[in-house]
Amino acid sequence: MEQILEESRTETEVFPVAQTPQEKKRRKVNVKEQLTLHSMLVPGVVLATIFMIVPMIGIVMAFEKYNVAKGFFASPWVGFANFATLFKRPDFWDATWNTVIIAFWKIVFTSVLSIVLSLLINEIRLKRIKKGVQTLLFLPYFLSWALLGNIMVDMFSYSGSVNYMLSAFGVDPVYFITSNRWFRVIIVGTDVWKTIGYQIVVFLAAITNIDPALYEAAKIDGANSTQLVLHITLPGMMSMIVLMSILNIGNIMNAGFEQILVMYNPSVYETGDILDTMAYRIGLAASGGAANYSVGTAIGLFKSVISCAFFSISYFLAYKLKGYKIF
Repeated sequence: MEQILEESRTETEVFPVAQTPQEKKRRKVNVKEQLTLHSMLVPGVVLATIFMIVPMIGIVMAFEKYNVAKGFFASPWVGFANFATLFKRPDFWDATWNTVIIAFWKIVFTSVLSIVLSLLINEIRLKRIKKGVQTLLFLPYFLSWALLGNIMVDMFSYSGSVNYMLSAFGVDPVYFITSNRWFRVIIVGTDVWKTIGYQIVVFLAAITNIDPALYEAAKIDGANSTQLVLHITLPGMMSMIVLMSILNIGNIMNAGFEQILVMYNPSVYETGDILDTMAYRIGLAASGGAANYSVGTAIGLFKSVISCAFFSISYFLAYKLKGYKIF
């Protein structure tokens, strides 16, 4: 019997059953419905084209000796000379290394802590306390680094509140903001505190989509709270965890331009200068008319290419190893 079923299945795969006219009619695209649905995307497509696609014409500056008076199309073409100049700079590779280190630790701590905290918050049974904790954790996400950065600089300054509290325990004041030893720690820690609330909300939303019947069946079988988390909650969250991991890895070259620009200073360039701040200093903030738009654009293009490569590789591995797809 099994052999007969296998042969019939094989024949069905090789010679598919012909579709009836009614089935073919149902498969036809309803043009009017599709036009109506796609017309809703027009405002978003127009805005994305104006603010995201059209400005990409500026990439050409990375291959020119850009002159503001001559514009994009009249400036002298130099090919990859700007990249050659960039790669010869020792501070470029320091900035690249700083970018990867800071972004990596931000991703690790944010991902791990957001998963753990979402599991803990999910165990809270009192709705008022549960929603209150979510609100307190999510609130910093809405504040800009222009505000938070200056607050953090004041807190970690030599006469700030952190040193004041340390002095109460007999610890001498520390120059946190100007210390290459502590600057990365402050950057990573404050960013995790600010952004963790967003991912917690995303993971809690994934948990609410898990079928409650699975928990009831497991409890009937004698499963305890730890087993429920390990065998139901975490597997139910896995697709969202993979999705957020892929998106985070795609940002491996984004270490937080606004945050570091507000908080860093020349004394911590060794450990705090990243590609974005370097591009800003070279391309826009150079004094005396020495701003080099072409080299600054080359830095941005280099960073974007590496980020795209990381995102593509992580997406490919997630699809091949676990079968997860975003689209």
